[in-house]
Amino acid sequence: MEQKDIKMVRKVVFMISAFICIVLMATAIGGYIYIKSALKPVDSKDTRTVRVSIPIGSSVGDIASILEKKDLVKSATVFRYYVKFRNHADFQAGDYQLNRAMTLEEIIASLKTGKVMAKPKLKLVIPEGKQLDQIATIIAKKTGYKQEEVMKQLNDRSYIQQLMQKYPAVLSSEILNKNIRYPLEGYLFPATYSFPEKKPPLSTIIEAMISKTAEVLAKYEREMGEKKFTTHRLLTMASLIEAEATEKADRQKIASVFYNRLRIGMPLQTDPTVLYALGQHKERVYYGDLKVNSPYNTYIHQGLPPGPIACAGEMSIQAALAPAKTSYLYFLATPAGDVIFTNTLADHNREKAKYIGKE
Repeated sequence: MEQKDIKMVRKVVFMISAFICIVLMATAIGGYIYIKSALKPVDSKDTRTVRVSIPIGSSVGDIASILEKKDLVKSATVFRYYVKFRNHADFQAGDYQLNRAMTLEEIIASLKTGKVMAKPKLKLVIPEGKQLDQIATIIAKKTGYKQEEVMKQLNDRSYIQQLMQKYPAVLSSEILNKNIRYPLEGYLFPATYSFPEKKPPLSTIIEAMISKTAEVLAKYEREMGEKKFTTHRLLTMASLIEAEATEKADRQKIASVFYNRLRIGMPLQTDPTVLYALGQHKERVYYGDLKVNSPYNTYIHQGLPPGPIACAGEMSIQAALAPAKTSYLYFLATPAGDVIFTNTLADHNREKAKYIGKE
């Protein structure tokens, strides 16, 4: 190649590189200006009242879309990421009076402190540690739906696919594993829910609970990322901790036992998974029960079960993410609710013999 051609090639490369740099800089500057503008009030001089209704069970994305449609925020996307970046949560359903002169922080503060105008006609209390069929029974008793209706909705595959699209950060394809008994087991967060109707649609009730799960888990996104935890794995481990914990139990120590066992390839051997495999709710597991052939039986299968066995509260989720640092491999709950931790099977059997004699 002649010197003249080489110079020409260099000139073309330089011009292309310069053009790309200019485009990238323009894009970055444009993006910065757009985001900066979107963070400001829509109209700092417009204080006219805009009534906004936030339905029960609304996700942050739903709220962002409502605010954008009402012209209260410039960008639903920017609002959603702002809420996530600032780690805001606990938005309340209800009717609000906002205006276009409000900042994002003022709008967020209003959505947290506002009150539902109508007095709730239905209150559902879902305790920690309840299994899906038990939650269905609670819903049925409080609403007048049949338990079979509730379970049918909870297990409807087409409905579950819709939920997966609406809550992709929470519901993944893992819940459709062929070994899982109920896809939504462990995904309905234990809390108190209020509704303005005596018998709201089942979808409204279910989505309020899943939305709450999404809200709680959003607070631990960083920790989940650091530990490379999927939502499914986290809720599965948290459900085991919840099922074994007593009021006096140190959940972080219980978590440490499970992780210590997983690390050395020892079966988890936790009785609640056997009861779940049996499909029974009873006080005690007998030796014959330990042989039940089920992927949920952690006496005969190593590792975690296919999915959660109950709904876990936030304390158990925290313990699953931050277990205590111990060498314990065993624990025993006493009749008084205390939990005794030991390092060896001999020590465990000694404590077990001591407390079984008191039962």
